[in-house]
Amino acid sequence: MGDSVRELARDARQAVRGGPAGIARHQRAHLVDLVAHARANSVYYRELYRDLPDGVDDPTLLPVTSKKELMARFDDWVTDREVTREKVEAFVADSDVVGMRFLDKYLVATTSGTSGLRGLFLLDDRSMNMEGALGTRARGMLSVGDAVRMLARGGRTAIVTAPGGHFFTVAGTARFQRDHPRLGRRLRFCSIHQPLSELVDELNRFNPAVLSGFLGMLTLLAGEQEAGRLRIRPALVIPGGETLTTDLRERLATAFGAKVRAAYAATECSFLSMGCAHGWYHVSSDWAVLEPVDADYRPTPPGEMSHTVLLSNLANRVQPFLRYDLGDSILLRPDPCPCGSVFPAIQVQGRAADLLTFPAEDGELVTMSPMLFGTALDRVTGIGQYQVVQTAPSTLRVRLRPADSADAEQVWQTVRGEITHLLKEHEVADVTLERADEAPKREPGGKFRRIIPQTKP
Repeated sequence: MGDSVRELARDARQAVRGGPAGIARHQRAHLVDLVAHARANSVYYRELYRDLPDGVDDPTLLPVTSKKELMARFDDWVTDREVTREKVEAFVADSDVVGMRFLDKYLVATTSGTSGLRGLFLLDDRSMNMEGALGTRARGMLSVGDAVRMLARGGRTAIVTAPGGHFFTVAGTARFQRDHPRLGRRLRFCSIHQPLSELVDELNRFNPAVLSGFLGMLTLLAGEQEAGRLRIRPALVIPGGETLTTDLRERLATAFGAKVRAAYAATECSFLSMGCAHGWYHVSSDWAVLEPVDADYRPTPPGEMSHTVLLSNLANRVQPFLRYDLGDSILLRPDPCPCGSVFPAIQVQGRAADLLTFPAEDGELVTMSPMLFGTALDRVTGIGQYQVVQTAPSTLRVRLRPADSADAEQVWQTVRGEITHLLKEHEVADVTLERADEAPKREPGGKFRRIIPQTKP
């Protein structure tokens, strides 16, 4: 099988026609192929798999890998001997080459390192072509009316993000624009660094069919749409970077009059899953393996939230990710999804590192998901944007941007009451709530985290 979009799409269609059993067969075949390739061409994997039998098609037989370990062995990890960490570091230091092919072969994407370790990732042609090859699955989400709205707006897509840098959203789009100049003109970066009023004006002029960006920024734009300053009617809104709550999904859908399909993906696997109308993410399991596991890497049963999840990206051959600890806590749906998809359905709680831990009333510790806070605060009226930062084990600092015409004091009192009630429900001991003077802040890559736990030493 080749690496072109057409050949990969044909393989994807064959997998779907076979139902769950056919998808599983394709997954096993792709796993066998990638493990063999990694053993033959990566010094790191050759050492790691030296005691394994040939033809491994069961991912649970493979050792677990981590970002820290792989980055430490970068030159041994990659399968192309021309690639070295020194060369990649020099490449990403140059902002003028974003989206260009490293060594005339690969896209390079970085992560901001919020977990304490920056990632340097290479994507080969097969990896880059997977999104196009699997795109027919995404197009099934749109009705005839949605398609008409897409065509009426020329298929234009606005990507609301932080421009610059080699982050995947920026680098991947720049690569597409270089490779497909005509189609690339339909894509536009809309900088989050400009004043909000200018961003609104730009979006009004561009009139996109698809609006994509980090959830926090799209929430702010929903407020502008509700106020009547933003006047766009996209057919599709794609929020990413944070778990989407039901209340926020409904707000975005109502404000923009659009379908809302959250994306759960990672730089390590950009085609990982697609959201459905019922709020579940469907894993592209013919080309990716997701294993929900507990803290000891034992399988977590369907219907239970995992401690973390292990990812195997079966498409990337230059930098293989095999049983890679992604750090997210997920739940695998135990029954078929009502949307009818044949692919496994998951919900995402967030990264294990994003969980907040507080002292409990009985002297023990209470761990809470950021999604609990999001669910509580997303229903508060009058909030333009919020950010809750745990600055100490028993201190939460709340950054608020009230919506236009909202009473800032009333909003604060309501937010404080919601958080206090939530903490009481979970039997958390006394927690100090601070009202911050500063506005909510973004990370360097443009991502906006609404709930930020205390940094572990």
